[in-house]
Amino acid sequence: MTNQSCREQFILLGFSDRPQLEQTLFVFVLIFYLVTLVGNIIVILISCLDPCLHTPMYFFLTNLSFLDLCFTTSSIPQLLFNLGGPDKTISYTGCAIQLFMFLGLGGTECVLLAVMAYDRFTAICKPLHYSIIMHPQLCWKLVSVAWGVGLLNSLAMSPVTMRLPRCGRCKVKHFLCEMPALIKIACVDTVAVENTVFILSVMIVLVPLGLILVSYSYIALVVLSMKSAMGRRKAFNTCGSHLTVVSLFYGNIIYMYMQPGNHSSQDQGKFLTLFYNLVTPMLNPVIYTLRNKDVNGALRRLVSRK
Repeated sequence: MTNQSCREQFILLGFSDRPQLEQTLFVFVLIFYLVTLVGNIIVILISCLDPCLHTPMYFFLTNLSFLDLCFTTSSIPQLLFNLGGPDKTISYTGCAIQLFMFLGLGGTECVLLAVMAYDRFTAICKPLHYSIIMHPQLCWKLVSVAWGVGLLNSLAMSPVTMRLPRCGRCKVKHFLCEMPALIKIACVDTVAVENTVFILSVMIVLVPLGLILVSYSYIALVVLSMKSAMGRRKAFNTCGSHLTVVSLFYGNIIYMYMQPGNHSSQDQGKFLTLFYNLVTPMLNPVIYTLRNKDVNGALRRLVSRK
């Protein structure tokens, strides 16, 4: 294959080294994807249709559900196509779009989870001033910052990654056009690119994570000082869902992006990417609604009204 062929299409090897696994994986990925779509659409609908949920917390949750829908849809349909037949190709344009969306949506979710932590900090540590601090204009500004950071992350890293010389190497050892996988098939020294990725990862991943940890440190101090067991239980239920989502998302992201591109295991990378690209977005609606009385009540009211 020549350099020109890589300008037209890439070959996503994905799980083709395990053909016996592909059919089984196709069924599981399809089921998980459908559950992800249904679960996140339900969260968006009940948050928008029920007036009782028109609060900052559910405004951010609606954005998270929409983000998860976009995140999974950016790569899972292509994965299902490749798993369902012998054709493993993706066009150059499709690969560039997939990479752009993946980087942008991932960066947006990092910042959005930090915004949600600040919302919980304000609700628990400053309850009397919550409605004044978290006014609608501030909520919109915080969400805009999250989407803006994701967009800037994509604009900074996507062109650099796609323009790397590959000398005819078009076989990507992954099921999507992800940055570490594309860096690995470059035929030039990629140390400078890897260092840039590391610096951006520190800014986009670790800075929001640091803000989340600071927020929950203050929350823990306030909760521990509560004399009421019911108050502590309510605060724990309020923050437990968000902490679970943060742990699932950041654990995988840090492992994938906080190390040089050529030193991570390819098999581990594929399965971890599949986890945070499919399983985590599927679990998010369950985590937020399973023990949430407000959401369960809104769902019951919506069903009974219909």
